[in-house]
Amino acid sequence: MTDTLDIKITKTTNSRLAQTDFENLVFGRTFSDHMLVADYEDGEWKNFEILPYGEIALSPAISALHYGQAFFEGLKAYKHEDGTISVFRPEKNAQRFNKSAERLCMAELPEDLFLQSVSALVDIDRDWIPAKPNHSLYIRPVMFATDAFLGVTPSKTYKFVLLTCPVGPYFSKPLRVKFEEYYTRAAEGGFGYAKAAGNYGGSMLPFKKAAEEGFDQLIWTDAKEHLYVEEMGAANVMFVLDGKLVTPSTRDTILDGVTRDTVIALAKSWGMPVEERRVSIAEVVEGAKNGKLTDAFGAGTAATIAPVGSFHYKGEDYTLSDPSTREFSQKVLKTLDDIRCGNVKDTFGWNYIVR
Repeated sequence: MTDTLDIKITKTTNSRLAQTDFENLVFGRTFSDHMLVADYEDGEWKNFEILPYGEIALSPAISALHYGQAFFEGLKAYKHEDGTISVFRPEKNAQRFNKSAERLCMAELPEDLFLQSVSALVDIDRDWIPAKPNHSLYIRPVMFATDAFLGVTPSKTYKFVLLTCPVGPYFSKPLRVKFEEYYTRAAEGGFGYAKAAGNYGGSMLPFKKAAEEGFDQLIWTDAKEHLYVEEMGAANVMFVLDGKLVTPSTRDTILDGVTRDTVIALAKSWGMPVEERRVSIAEVVEGAKNGKLTDAFGAGTAATIAPVGSFHYKGEDYTLSDPSTREFSQKVLKTLDDIRCGNVKDTFGWNYIVR
C-alpha cells in the first residue's frame, strides 16, 4: 500500500453538466468536466493532476504515434439509490493494465496509484454519473509513450490519462454477427491479450466490410485455421451449450475480460457447469441446428451482456431464440445490475466504493 496520492486539483470554472443531454447519450462522445494526467519520468510516476478536460500539447515525434506504444482500459462507475458511488472491480483493470504495459515494454503503474487516481477523478465528477437504469460513467485509462525520438526502442517517458464519459447501453438490439474466416485479430505469440491500440486499429477494415454486409459485429477465429472461436469485436463471447456455460479459454490471442470473469464466477456460484476451452465453430453451428445452443452473448465492460440474435457462417444464417426468453443471460444481466447499483448485497466484494 502506497501513501495517499498527492493529486493537484484544478476545477473547471465552466461546467458543461447543465448543457448535457442525458437522454441522448452516444457512447464515448460526451466527456465529463475533468480529466487526470500523470507523467512517468526518471523511473517514477509524478505530476498527478486533475484539471479541466481539454487538449494536451504533444510533440509530433512521440513514440506512440510512430511505433504504437499505447494501450488503454475500460471500466465503469455506478450511482446507488442512497447516493453511494462505486466502481466495478477496478483492481482487475489495474492488473490487466500492467499486463498490457509489460507486453508493450512500457512502464507499469502500481495498482494502488491506479485505484486512487480512478477514485479521485470519479469523486470530482460524481454528478456526471447518470442515475437511471442501464447507464453509468465509463472510465477510460490510457497510457502512451512520449519520447520525442525516431528510434525503434522503448520510450523512457510515458503519460497516463484518465477520461470519463456518461454512457447508456452500448448495443440497443440483439446482434447479427459473422464468423470471420479471412482476417485475423491476433496470432499466437502476439499481443492479443493486451488492450493495445494496434489491436483495434487493425480490426477496423474487417469491421467496415462486415458492416457493409449488414452485420453488427464479427466473431474472430483462430489465425491458423479459422475453425475455432476467439472473441467478439467488442467483447468476449460466451455460449450456453447443452446446459453448460462454454467460452474460449484465455490465451495470448484472447483478452482476459473482467465481465467474462464475472459471468463465470456467477455461473459457478449458481452451480452451473462451466467449460473454458477451445470452442469450435462446428459445435456452435451444430448446437444451433439441434437446439442445444440456448444462449449466446458478448460479455464486456462497454457491452455488458450483448445478446447474439443470429450468426452467419459459410453463407448460412442461424437464428437463435428471443433474447428476452433466455434464462441464463437474463439472470446474469439482472444480477450484475443489482450488484453494481447496490440493490443487493455485494457478497463477492466487487464494488469499490468511492469515498
